[in-house]
Amino acid sequence: MAELLKIFYSFFKIGLFTFGGGFAMIPLIEREVIERRGWIAKDDFVDMLVLAQSAPGPIALNTAVFAGYKLRGFAGAMAAVLGVVIPSFSVILLVAIFFANIRYNPVVDAAFKGMRPAVVALIVAPLMGIVKGMAWWAMVVVVAVGLMVWYFSISPIFFLVAGAAAGVIYVFLTSRKAKSDQR
Repeated sequence: MAELLKIFYSFFKIGLFTFGGGFAMIPLIEREVIERRGWIAKDDFVDMLVLAQSAPGPIALNTAVFAGYKLRGFAGAMAAVLGVVIPSFSVILLVAIFFANIRYNPVVDAAFKGMRPAVVALIVAPLMGIVKGMAWWAMVVVVAVGLMVWYFSISPIFFLVAGAAAGVIYVFLTSRKAKSDQR
């Protein structure tokens, strides 16, 4: 029970102090579960991010589910999800109740405009961490896919499916080659 409370508290802090959506939460989740708590290895976290991005739903919520599940199964997943969702839900509820009255307040508008650069930085930070260990050709693929999604408005789903298929084919071919080399 104590470990579930730690999971809940860790993800509650992340949900409470993150602005800018799911991608902005990723560096905080990474810092909490890898560096601060030592719950998950860096490579496992990167794999979780890939899976979280591929699964339907918000990436931060998916990452919380996978991290919590890895730590304590279903109960850990529930603790992480509740921790990350309760602050956001509470804030959205309060905003829905009071925001209509203050939306056009110049101070509120200025605050939102001032937060934009910080949100962009929070989104870019985890990308830089993931890019550090990538081969040059993988970075070329990332840039090419990003440009194709942006410029030609191609759905990222096609690239996810193509990437998964390429990974399966690559592993299949290299494992066949390794088996034939052993003979």
